[in-house]
Amino acid sequence: MTSKPLLEEAVQAAVIDAVVELGAKLSVWRTDEKMRAYINREQHKLAADYAADAFLRETLGKLTPDIPIVSEEDADHFSARAPLYWLLDPIDGTASWRGGFPGFVTQLALIADGEPRFGVVRAPVLDKTFVADTEGRAFLNGARLPVRKPAERIVVTDNTPEPHGICVPVMRTLGTDGYHESGSLGLKMCLVADGTADLFVKDVVVRDWDVAPALAVLRSVGALLTQANGSAFLLAGAYDKPGGLLVARDRALWERAGHAVAAAKGWRFQA
Repeated sequence: MTSKPLLEEAVQAAVIDAVVELGAKLSVWRTDEKMRAYINREQHKLAADYAADAFLRETLGKLTPDIPIVSEEDADHFSARAPLYWLLDPIDGTASWRGGFPGFVTQLALIADGEPRFGVVRAPVLDKTFVADTEGRAFLNGARLPVRKPAERIVVTDNTPEPHGICVPVMRTLGTDGYHESGSLGLKMCLVADGTADLFVKDVVVRDWDVAPALAVLRSVGALLTQANGSAFLLAGAYDKPGGLLVARDRALWERAGHAVAAAKGWRFQA
């Protein structure tokens, strides 16, 4: 007996199309002062955040009416989670979006039993669409991404023109070969997946909707993502995760970078 697929291919395609369509809307909305207006300045929430959220909710509600939705834009985020749900980040990199920078994305993931089983990350200005399908394959603009393999090169990515924060001691310790400025968390993780970069480190609070869509892509190409101290990043409990991120092309680089982070922070790396 054949089991029902988690998400029909036609539904997957329709969701991808919707995320791409939202990316096009966001590109237009950047010049719309009503969309650029702050709804909550303290939390850096704009009218565009809520408009993007509404678009995704309406689309997913039609395509998958029986699957509940959790979004960054929800007023409350409770720790109890459904066995199957959508996790949305309508604009990841709102500051980049409003500031006229290219490094923002719109992204979502389908979470089943605590695992991201489908993910889409769309960077409209860069014209990049990353997809992890339910078969465990990853794609960039329709072309399948290969498994990442160990290499000598180490390029680090982060969101400032020059390395800062934890990147500085890690790059010094590893003797890295380059640095790539990028934007949103989701985009930086996807750049590790597609080979633009090899390493991404953060030692600040991150949230499940920042991570889950790209996590599906990373796993599909064999890259590793954990908390910065090496412990597992779990899509469970509170949506805010204080342990940061360690994203690496392969396990050997992950271990080297993890020990460098631990030395800089004065903690134990959980390899």
